[in-house]
Parts: sequence; C-alpha cells; structure tokens
Amino acid sequence: MTTTTPFQPGSALFDRRPLTFDPTLKRNRLNRLLTSIAALFAAIAVLPLFLVILYVLVQGGRLMSLSLFTQLPPPPGLEGGGIGNAVLGTIIVTLVASAISIPIGVGGGVYLTEYSNRGWFSQFISVGNDILAGVPSIISGVFVYGVIVSTRVFFGQSYSAAAGGIALAVLMLPTVIKTTDEGLKLVPQELRWGAYGVGASKFVTVMRITLPAAFTPIATGVVLAIARAAGETAPLIFTALFSPFWPEGVFNPIATMSVLIFNFAIMPYEAQNELAWAASFVLVMMILAANLLARWISSFSRT
Repeated sequence: MTTTTPFQPGSALFDRRPLTFDPTLKRNRLNRLLTSIAALFAAIAVLPLFLVILYVLVQGGRLMSLSLFTQLPPPPGLEGGGIGNAVLGTIIVTLVASAISIPIGVGGGVYLTEYSNRGWFSQFISVGNDILAGVPSIISGVFVYGVIVSTRVFFGQSYSAAAGGIALAVLMLPTVIKTTDEGLKLVPQELRWGAYGVGASKFVTVMRITLPAAFTPIATGVVLAIARAAGETAPLIFTALFSPFWPEGVFNPIATMSVLIFNFAIMPYEAQNELAWAASFVLVMMILAANLLARWISSFSRT
C-alpha cells in the first residue's frame, strides 16, 4: 500500500496550489492593483521632467541657428542677435568652479577615507559637508558677495567671473567630496594590503592604486556637480552679474545663460523673451547631456 505525501502530484494540497499564475486569487489581484498604483505614482513623478523638456523643446528648439551662438544679445526691443557671450561665459565660469572644487573635493574625500582615523575631526568634516549640501544656493552667492565682491579683492574689481566660479565651487564641493569618499570605500582593502606588501608608501598606494580604482564613481560625481553648477542662477546674480559684451577675462563681469534667462524672461519685449527660451533650450540640453554622461560613466562600475 502506497501513501501520498502532501507534496506529491497526487495529493489534494498540490492540486489546490497550481504552479501557474492564477489571476482569480485574491492575493494576485491585490498585487496587480498595488503594482499599478506604484507605476502610476512613478509616472506622475517623472511626468514633470518630460513636460519641461517638451515645452522648452517646442519654445526654444525652433530658434536654433548658427548665429544664435556667434552673436551678442541685441539692445532691448530690437530683433536678432544671439547668446554667444552667455554660452562662452557659462563655460568659463564652470571651468573656474571646476578648477577650484575638483582638487579640493577629491583631496577632502581622500583624507576622509585614507588618512583620517574617523575621529572627531573627520566626523566634523562629514557632518559639515552634509550640511553644506543642503544650504540654499543663494546663501553661497551672498557669502561670496560679502567676502570677495564687496571687498574688491581681485585687483579692485567687484563683480567678476572668478567670484562667480568661487560661488559655484562652494556648491560643487559637497558632491565631489561625498562621491570621492564613497568611491574610495568601494575599493577592496586587499588592493591596499598588496601595495603595502611590496613596499609602497601610503601616498604611492593612494595615487597609483586606490584613486585609479575609484575613478568611475569619482568622475560620475564630478560630472553631476558640474551639471548642477552650470544651471545655478542666484549665486551668479550676486557675483558674476551680467555683461552684454564678450568675456573680457575672469576678473570682469561676465554673461551666463542662467542669468540671461532671468533677465530676458522678465522683459516686455518679444525678441528678448525668445532669446530666453533659446538659452533655456541650450542650458537644458547641456545639463541633460552631462547627466547622460554621468550615467554612461557609472555604467563602467557595473561591468
């Protein structure tokens, strides 16, 4: 006489629990309902991004031309012109900010991971970095205005591209420090031990082993920080101001696309409003390209 266990095909329990998906079960219907609600919320969260890109594409994309990047903005009320000085100014200010923030930020992240003993000073730096990441960008602009612009420390100049770059560097620092710190933590400790085993010093190990191994996350953080800085407006109003002319050096006022958008969008002239839309399109495409580049760089860490 043979007996049937509850887990054999001939048992009643097995017959009541088919291996195929049963849409009539209450738990499966509830799972589909909750999955649909979660997908709806995700679509609502992403919808503003697509609406903004679509609207800017429609309003500013139709204005794209070669002269837009090679000409200066026209006087208020006149037609024609371009945003060439603002595009070039944005690149200059962002380069100044990157030249300041990347070495300091990478160095700060290296100290937190490789040289600090996680004592009170390193904890103070970590907490301060997190707080700085949440400080409104306009506070950075007011700070640099009070320290640099109003005191005219740069050869007697007040508003300048250098001051704008310093203000943006303050905003970039938390992202660069945090990504460097986290990227170095992902490097296996065995790589450091192997370098120490063959007689490498701490400095050589950091420069030749750990930093190259963490290049991908560090580069991703740098690109994201640059993308954030390129779209800031408030700090530049207090520091770089604006100029209707071509850039005349880093110690003079300079035009940027974000400030141009702010100035021209509130003017009662159609020509300036159109240039504001064109600059918005160019700026959105630059930030979108920077974020896609960051995603592409980060994909190397998963391969």
